[in-house]
Order: sequence, then C-alpha cells, then structure tokens
Amino acid sequence: MRLLTGERLRFGLAVFGVSALAVFLLAACSDTDPKSGSTPSAPGSSSAPSTEPIPTASTPTLKPLPRPAKPFPTPAVTGAPESDAPLANRIRFAIAKQTQLTAGKAAKTTVNCPGIDAADKPGKHTLKCTVTYAGKPFTGTLTVDAQPYNASYKFTSEQVAVVKEKVVDAVLRAVPDASKITCTMDLVAVVPSSGDGIRCDVTTTANAVVPHNARISGDGKILVAKA
Repeated sequence: MRLLTGERLRFGLAVFGVSALAVFLLAACSDTDPKSGSTPSAPGSSSAPSTEPIPTASTPTLKPLPRPAKPFPTPAVTGAPESDAPLANRIRFAIAKQTQLTAGKAAKTTVNCPGIDAADKPGKHTLKCTVTYAGKPFTGTLTVDAQPYNASYKFTSEQVAVVKEKVVDAVLRAVPDASKITCTMDLVAVVPSSGDGIRCDVTTTANAVVPHNARISGDGKILVAKA
C-alpha cells in the first residue's frame, strides 16, 4: 500500500468536499425522497504517476589484490659443472640455467644439441638445440667459436618458457587497482619472445574488465601493457 504525500492528501479532500456539496444541492432541489436518491461515491485515489526516481543497481566496489612486498624470487639453479668440465657440459648447464631464470622457477631442464660434444674443436660451430623445461620443449640455435684454450658461445631462440605465477606477479605490479587477474596460459607455457605475449584480463576494483598483454623477453623481464 502506498501512502499519499501531503499534497495528494489535500487534493483528495478537495474532491471529496466538492462531491459532498453537489449531492447536498441535488437533494435540496429534488421532489423525491432523499433516501431513494443516489448516495455520494467515495473519492478515488490519485492516478498521477510517481515523480520519485527509479532506483538503479549500484556497481559494487571490489577489494584490490595485495601488492607484492618483495621482488619476484630468483630461482636457485643447482647442478653446475666444475670449471674444468668438458665444454659441452658447461654449455648445456648455461642454457638450462638461463632457461630457468627466465621462466621464474627452478625445474627439470634438459638441453639436447646434436654435435655439441665436438664443439670444442677449433673453429665455428652452429648447432640446433631442443630445450625442454618442465616438460615443455622449444628450439634454438647454438653458435660456438672455439679456439685453443678458449671458446665463446651464444644461444638464441624465438621462444621462452615462463611460469604463470611470474606472469600474474608482473601484471599485479603493473596494475595497482587489480581485483582479479585471469591469464590465458597453463601453469607453464612456452611463448614467443616477440609479438603480443600472454593475454591477461584484469578486473579492477571498479568492476571493469581491462585486457592486458604480458611480453616476456629472453632475459626474463616481463613488460605489461593494455591490449
């Protein structure tokens, strides 16, 4: 039941007073018995539309995710060979170590480069390698410049391995009002080191969904930007 405002109540009383007066005058002029005449009708309620604003649903304010207090931890990579170990062993470990540092977590990593055991012979060697990190493989190219008692080497790849935990951490640092982060990747992913990177949808504290891209470089840095 809706209560009438003061203004509408006065309007109802005015109508009722006019109706009573009309009935009174009609009864005074009639030759018939007033009891047989019509009785005054009860005043009806006002049909004017309400001027009150229609309430709308408010947008909920979400709680922000806690910001990381410390840098993302650097994984401790074990299994380093001795300094006088064969060159092939030292190269394999160097590639495996950099892979784990880039990914953000220590995990089983194997490096398979056919012909690497002969890479210590004087001359320049170019080898194709397959690196498997936490069960995820990717390929690269190893170049070795071997000289007597000295050798230099470089490994390049268009792909990098990364763990989801590190990507989410980077997005959270880049978007301070994030309330929820959803990245389209497995717990461990191999992605191109160029291009848009990994897609992450960020739900802000204002309940807005903003897409972001996280690009992972070969040295493990992650650049986060709006998509």
